[in-house]
Amino acid sequence: MPQRPSLASIERKAVWVGLLLLATGLHVFEAALPGLGPWFKPGLANIMTLLTLELLGPRAAFSLAVGRVVVGSFFIGTLLTPTFIISLSGSVFAAAVMLLFWRFVPGVGLAGISLVGALAHMVAQFFVVEMLFIHQLALYYLLPPLLLLSCVTGWLNGSLATYMLWRMKQHTLVEQV
Repeated sequence: MPQRPSLASIERKAVWVGLLLLATGLHVFEAALPGLGPWFKPGLANIMTLLTLELLGPRAAFSLAVGRVVVGSFFIGTLLTPTFIISLSGSVFAAAVMLLFWRFVPGVGLAGISLVGALAHMVAQFFVVEMLFIHQLALYYLLPPLLLLSCVTGWLNGSLATYMLWRMKQHTLVEQV
């Protein structure tokens, strides 16, 4: 007879699914926003990745970053299109960089982790676009202003995630996870 999962295990999975749904909703919402440049959105769904990293750990955060792009792209209608490939590559690379910073840079906060994730996301997208779709090095002239925007939105998203985590701790929501 298979052993039943513990209540704590079920609660962790429920929290992860809730964060995935929020991240997917933000991903879909951002798709409807006008862009500030090519391949640039504010990255609001990354807030949920940061919260997942703090609440559930790196493995859950990485799977959430990938899952929200896959599920969100399904709802938007871009699954397996060039937009999906660009978004997924940016998300995977950003999540990997964020997890490395979280693990190996002591004292870095969520704002710092988010900032490097935003920069990594933008660089990965440009690299994939240039390698797979637009074979023009002149494309990289767009990178500096978009990296500057990424710094601003990355820091804002990380600061918002820090505030949300602080509020959750105030209401003892975090202790239950």
